[in-house]
Amino acid sequence: MLRAFVVNLQKVIFETKLLVLFPAIPMAFVAQCYSLGRPWIFGFSLLGLTPLAERLSFLTEQIAYFTGPTVGGLVNATCGNATELIIAIFALQKRKIHVLKYSLLGSILSNLLLVLGSSLLCGGIANINKHQKFDRKQADANTLLLLLGLLCHIVPLLFNLSMTDPLEMDGASVLQLSRASGIAMLLAYVAYLFFQLKTHTQLFEPLEDQDVDDNNIKETASIGCWSALIWLCLMTLIIAVLSEYVVGTIEDASETWGISVNFISIILLPIVGNAAEHAGSVIFAFKNKLDISLGVAMGSASQILMFVIPLCVVIAWIMGINMSLDFGLLETGCLAFSIFLTAFTIQDGNSHYLKGVILTLAYVVIGACFFVQYVPQLDESNSNNLKPV
Repeated sequence: MLRAFVVNLQKVIFETKLLVLFPAIPMAFVAQCYSLGRPWIFGFSLLGLTPLAERLSFLTEQIAYFTGPTVGGLVNATCGNATELIIAIFALQKRKIHVLKYSLLGSILSNLLLVLGSSLLCGGIANINKHQKFDRKQADANTLLLLLGLLCHIVPLLFNLSMTDPLEMDGASVLQLSRASGIAMLLAYVAYLFFQLKTHTQLFEPLEDQDVDDNNIKETASIGCWSALIWLCLMTLIIAVLSEYVVGTIEDASETWGISVNFISIILLPIVGNAAEHAGSVIFAFKNKLDISLGVAMGSASQILMFVIPLCVVIAWIMGINMSLDFGLLETGCLAFSIFLTAFTIQDGNSHYLKGVILTLAYVVIGACFFVQYVPQLDESNSNNLKPV
C-alpha cells in the first residue's frame, strides 16, 4: 500500500509542469491561520487553485479510461467546471451576486474565446502544412445550446430596458421570468445529456486520425480508478477551502492591488478555473485533434451557461436570494458577440491559425473593457440586477 501511495503521489503531484505552484496551497492556509493579510490570502489561494484545476483534469482523464470516451468527456467537462461551481456556491452563500455573475460569465467568455482561440492558433501554427478540419455535428449541438442560453439572458434584459419609467420597473416580474427561463435551461441541458449519452452517442465520439500509425501503442491509465476517485475527492475538498478564501477576500485584494472586482472576477478567476480545459485543448490542437479541442472548450461553456448558471438561480430561489438572469447590457452584449463570433468561426468545419488570432484578440478587447469598468460594491444580499456605473 505504501508503494502504491508513493507511485500515485509521483503521478498526481510531481508529474505536472505546475508543480512549482503547489507550495502556494499551504501558504494560503498559513496566511489564513496567522492573519498575514487578506490580499495575501487571496493571492496564495488563487495561485493554489491553478495546479489543482489542472490535476483535476488529469484525474478525470484517468477515470475516462475506465468509463469510455463519451462518459469520460462529460465527466471531464463537469469536473473541469468544479472550481467555477464551488466559487459560485460560496459567492451565493456570502450574498456576493456580482462575483458569482462575473465569474460564471467570465468562464464562458474564457472558454469560447481564450481557450478555443489559443487552441486554434497553436494548432494552426503547429499543423500549418496540413488541412485542419473537424466534425461540425457536435459543435452544432453546443452552438444551439449556447444560442438558447443567450435568449434566456437577453429576454430579462430587454424586459428591464422596455420599462422607460423607473417607477414601472418590477423586479418581481424579472425574477419570475428568470426562474422560468432557468428551469427551461435545465430541461434543455437534460435533453442534451440524453441526446449525447443515449440516442446520438456516435456524434460525440472523436474521429479516428487517418495519419496515426496502426503500430502506435494505445494509451492506458497511469493510476487505478479507485485511486483517481480518492485523489479527486481530496483535491475537490481543497479547492472548496481555497475557493472560500478567494470569495471572502476578493474585495480586500481589489482595494489593495488597485484592480476592480469585476476584472478579477471575469478575467483572473476564470483563467485559473479554466487552466485544465486550456491545457488539454491546446495539447489536442497541437496533435491536430480539433474535434476534442472543440468538445472541451464549447462543452465547458455550454455546461456553465445551461447548467451552472440556472442551477445557481434555482438555489438562490430556494435560499430566498434574488438572483435574476439580467447580467447587464454590457455583459450580455459581450456574451452575445462571443457566441456569434464563435459560431461564425466554426461554421465551415475547417480551421487555420487566423481564426485563433481573431478569437484571442476578441478576448483581449473584452478583458480591456472590464479592466476600465468600475462597479460599485453594494450590499447585494437582496439585490436583483448588476448595474454598472
